[in-house]
Amino acid sequence: MSLLKQLFLAICLFLVVAFTGSFVASVETSREQLLSQLRSHAQDAATALGLSMAPHVDDPAMLELMVSSIFDSGYFASIRVVDIADGTVVVERSNEARPENVPGWFIDLVNLQPEGGDALIMRGWEQAARVEVLSHPQFALARLWDSAIGSLLWLLLCGLVSAILGGWLLRTQLRPLDNMVRQAQAITRREFLTLPRVPRTPELKRVVLAMNQMVDKLKTLFAEEAARSEKLRAEAYQDSLTGLANRRQFDIRLNNQLVQSEQNAEGYLLLLRVNDLAGLNQRLGGQRTDALIEALGEQLRNLLSAPGRSKWLASRNRGGEFTLLAPGLSGDDADHLANEISDALHSLKQTGASDCEPVAHLGIAAFRPGEQATAVLGRADQALAQAQSHTDRCWARLDDFTAQSNQGLHDWRGWIDDALNQGKLQLYFQPVAECHGGTVMQYKVLARLLDAQGEAVTAGRFLPWIERLGWSARFDLAMLEHSLQHLARHPRPLALSLSAATLRNATDKARLLEVLARHAELAHLMTLEIDEHYLPPPAELEALSQSIRGLGFNLGLQHFGGRFSLIGNLTHLGLAYLKIDGTYIRAIDQESDKRLFIEAIYRATNSIDLPLIAEMVETQGELAVLAELGIHGAMGRLIGAPTPWSDR
Repeated sequence: MSLLKQLFLAICLFLVVAFTGSFVASVETSREQLLSQLRSHAQDAATALGLSMAPHVDDPAMLELMVSSIFDSGYFASIRVVDIADGTVVVERSNEARPENVPGWFIDLVNLQPEGGDALIMRGWEQAARVEVLSHPQFALARLWDSAIGSLLWLLLCGLVSAILGGWLLRTQLRPLDNMVRQAQAITRREFLTLPRVPRTPELKRVVLAMNQMVDKLKTLFAEEAARSEKLRAEAYQDSLTGLANRRQFDIRLNNQLVQSEQNAEGYLLLLRVNDLAGLNQRLGGQRTDALIEALGEQLRNLLSAPGRSKWLASRNRGGEFTLLAPGLSGDDADHLANEISDALHSLKQTGASDCEPVAHLGIAAFRPGEQATAVLGRADQALAQAQSHTDRCWARLDDFTAQSNQGLHDWRGWIDDALNQGKLQLYFQPVAECHGGTVMQYKVLARLLDAQGEAVTAGRFLPWIERLGWSARFDLAMLEHSLQHLARHPRPLALSLSAATLRNATDKARLLEVLARHAELAHLMTLEIDEHYLPPPAELEALSQSIRGLGFNLGLQHFGGRFSLIGNLTHLGLAYLKIDGTYIRAIDQESDKRLFIEAIYRATNSIDLPLIAEMVETQGELAVLAELGIHGAMGRLIGAPTPWSDR
């Protein structure tokens, strides 16, 4: 039983005891007072009769008349005149009537008996007779009953008002306890919230301040670890001059992008090299040359800010050489992008940032998962050499036609639309297991669409086209409905990714929550994952987290690591876990800088008890290091490749 109920019941019990005692005391006092009044009334009547009967003591008719005139007033139970000489009753009148409108149980309970009085009737100096009078209690009982009812109603009203006011006061005073309970429950869900209102009650105020102090301390520790980890990441993977990724980060991402997996898509690599960098240093000086390099870095950052480019990577390799890794980019879009970069370079020439024309050359090379990084870089160098030999433009594109699909946007549109309309979607499941023990924690849901020949096409091939067609939310909804149908048949924990389109559009988000609400009984088995690259603004993200978790579903963050500064916003989201991007996991057993970075992430998230799961674990050496670092789970080819569901 809650403290509020216990105190409320205690107050009610106290009120019942107090009001019961007050009621009984009031009734008893009224009873004693009425008994005294009855006794006094009887004695006064007897005295008055004795005096008035003295002149007529020998006239029985007059005596009877006088007794009748007094008795008929109705206030007496009996009046009689007794002859003292022989004890005979000269006159007697009696009344056995019971009071009306007074319950019998009340009469028996108060036991209000008739009270009597007597007086002598004198004949000169001789005692001739005695008059005996008994007052009838019926009127006293009626008054006592009315008084008792009035007192009871008043006490009940006072009790009711006191109970209501007491309950309200208790609820008001104990509301901080409810807030503290919610705060503690939020901490168990990895949400670190402070209570803005501090109660005035000293005891509760101390507890609330202590809880807030604890939460602030945890937030501070988390922020310090996050800042330390962000500094390590910047030192290891960021170019200090431009703020872009450095060569080490580029090599990691390129190798990771070329791994054959469900999510990796083909695309283009852009290699940009400043024209005559050594000459610029001599003619313009190092400061202006650095300013040019910074301006080029700013141009590349602006390119990455466009929609649909969140997974691209811009980096400065060395000196005046930049790269832009653009997975999912088609040939026509690559040409358009090259012209866009060419215009930006021309604007730099016009501002005097460089005295060369063109400011830089650009080589564009196609790539696909499964290729070697050296082959892709060699193709990009070859394209750059062709660009340097051109006189009409500053860029050249080199395709590996065996890697490129001949299908255009129209072909992809028809095929994907047909596949989604006819439900030609096949679910694949990749296990996620604990690093220690290997117990399967959940299955990551992946999708393949069936082509006209019934062959399953991996997501890396069709997802870029779905994004270009604006059907990402439609695809998410289809995936969610298929996954929930699968869960109804095979109740095993699943994880499903959500696209940026679903998170941005209010209508699509509402449809998603509607589907989730219809399947609330499966909520404990489903975790929805959002990509670090597609995070909405903090306020929208918090509202989305509350909506999803309010329906009983879990929320996780995948591909985490590239924007580590965002970790400070995770303390109030109640995430189920973080999945670390495979870029920082690949060859972690051989590269100490990655290990230091993962250690920093672990220290930061461990302070709020947030589990970490590593993506794209490929070797036993990587798994051993992850287990040593305390990473909770892992997924990748080593743990298990994506396969259709079978009885597991």
